[in-house]
Amino acid sequence: MPPQKQAGSSTWDPVLILSQIISLQTIHYLALCVVIPASLATFADRESMDWEGGAASVGMILDWRNIAGRPTSSNSWARNGYAWVWSAGKKVGVGDDGADGWVVDPLRGWVISVCWLAACVADTYWIYTIVRRPRLVLDFALTFLFIHVLLTSYYSASFPTSLFWWGIMIVGTVGVVIAAEQLCVRREMDVGLEVNVDDLERDALERVENRVDSDDEDLENIEMRAISPRRD
Repeated sequence: MPPQKQAGSSTWDPVLILSQIISLQTIHYLALCVVIPASLATFADRESMDWEGGAASVGMILDWRNIAGRPTSSNSWARNGYAWVWSAGKKVGVGDDGADGWVVDPLRGWVISVCWLAACVADTYWIYTIVRRPRLVLDFALTFLFIHVLLTSYYSASFPTSLFWWGIMIVGTVGVVIAAEQLCVRREMDVGLEVNVDDLERDALERVENRVDSDDEDLENIEMRAISPRRD
């Protein structure tokens, strides 16, 4: 879990860190809930998705096998040639010809991958807004990836073994880290420059005011000497 110190303090706030982690994870999955079903319904094979629970199935987000292009359903019970097909705890197919005949749509994995990377682009803005500090960007990005690996392993009951899946995860995480760090550093530099300019302007104004006050005092002294009577 990434440590974070409060401004002006040497302690860190675990409640704030936990809320930031949950916020980033939730926003990412909400974005995928909007993008993935619509994209799959438009570009992927609907018939093959019926064996996987449909385009709106949670498995399209949490099951790593969908990105890897592997079947997620299993012929868990069959007798006398009659089979039930289950996916994520839900019976999605039944028939007398077995469950080995369905074809995995290779385009589905690419569609979900593109949606994942698009959500990572949006994550850059949310990390820039929520985390804000450049040195914490890497910690939060790795924490997000670690939590997703745990969730997808639990949901699919198997650890991700696809190099393509890991490649998509790494590309998305590296892109978020680089972009978010650059944005956060640029913001800190802009704020620092604004503060320095304000300080310089304040110092210059004070010097001008002091000089004006000094000139006014000199002028008053000259006028007093001019109007005071001369003593011979």
